[in-house]
Amino acid sequence: MTVEVLDDHPEPITSAQRAYHASLKLGITKGADRSRAVLAMAQALERSFDDILEANTLDLEASREMAVPELILDWLKLTPTRLEMTVDILQRLGELSDPLRRVRTADYQLEDSQSYTQLMPLGVIAFIYEAFPDLGAIAAGFCIKTGNSIILKGSTEASHSNAVIAEVLQSAIAQVGLPPGCLELITAEHGASVRDLVTQDQYVNLVIPYGRSSLIQQVVRQSTCPVLKSAMGNCYLYWSLNSSLEMVRLMILNSHQSEPDQVNAIEKVLIHRQALPSSIAVLWNSLMEKGFEIKGDAELVKAFPQLQLVKEGEWGNPYLTKTVAFKLVDSLEAAIAWINEYSSGHADSIVTESYQESRQFALGVNSASTYINTSPRFSRNPSRGDSVFLGMSNQKGHRRGFISLETLTTVKHIVQGNGRF
Repeated sequence: MTVEVLDDHPEPITSAQRAYHASLKLGITKGADRSRAVLAMAQALERSFDDILEANTLDLEASREMAVPELILDWLKLTPTRLEMTVDILQRLGELSDPLRRVRTADYQLEDSQSYTQLMPLGVIAFIYEAFPDLGAIAAGFCIKTGNSIILKGSTEASHSNAVIAEVLQSAIAQVGLPPGCLELITAEHGASVRDLVTQDQYVNLVIPYGRSSLIQQVVRQSTCPVLKSAMGNCYLYWSLNSSLEMVRLMILNSHQSEPDQVNAIEKVLIHRQALPSSIAVLWNSLMEKGFEIKGDAELVKAFPQLQLVKEGEWGNPYLTKTVAFKLVDSLEAAIAWINEYSSGHADSIVTESYQESRQFALGVNSASTYINTSPRFSRNPSRGDSVFLGMSNQKGHRRGFISLETLTTVKHIVQGNGRF
């Protein structure tokens, strides 16, 4: 089967080979050179706003003619502000300290030798993304900074935008002197499917899919390479009796404000059954005034017929829109059990004034991150700290939680002897 795929679509294997050979050289370059390349990428992108926006307009016009869903159009549409944010992230990546060569003491020690571990690049990373042309540039910055080659495969809707952005970044990388093949783009014209790329396990060390859950599931099913699943939406909030209505309202609103992808948006709210109906109604009215669609379980719809009933399959799937579904539960234990069964598992929240409840929730919820009395809103370029994030992962495999520079590295064990053994 592999031979047939390669014969039909040679481009994925060719790109993977180029990226692989480039990664062998890139992995041993100096941190200063990689940082300079990322800064050059930022400057080149900033000089190319007009060309990128022009290409993006073509993508938008073609997508509207093909009746592409509004959600994808929102993800696809670039603005000067979005591009400026991308440049800011690349500049920050370029200025951060080198994530590689960090030496750590190893647990494994031999007599007459010294053992230590060191962070190293993974090698070749395939980034498969749905719309989000700016995210391709950010992912490229992450990979070059960590000494990894990257293969970009965007969706057809963003083909013009992706091509211009990749060309700009490739030119910047070449001018700095990094090896060709550090950044590869597989376009729709190559006729290659997702399967063609994610089965190149001889060369590709990690696949990161980014988009709707259908894309993530497709990559996981088809890939013979390790996959770092990203997650978006379907985050839960438990509204305890020991809590503030205003805090619940503010957390929901704030969680939906990250753009263009509301990664940690609260879409499902579990309410203790003894909560006052008047408080619930006040919250709903406030959210509807902000343009939210409100849904409820059968029990809430019976009490409030104006609500739209949540279909059974919706509890485990993201809306990715300004929609919030509400459900009554009997206890914190019941809420934790429900979240563990239906949440996307990357960011779930609780509002409570009880320390005991907060600890029980934080330890009991099987998610990558839990938020107590604070908004789970996601930021790629947070104002505090020294980290930039590509997204969130809900898996327990390669890495879990925030996808940072260190997520794209691995560990090498080095044993230094003295000739005696």
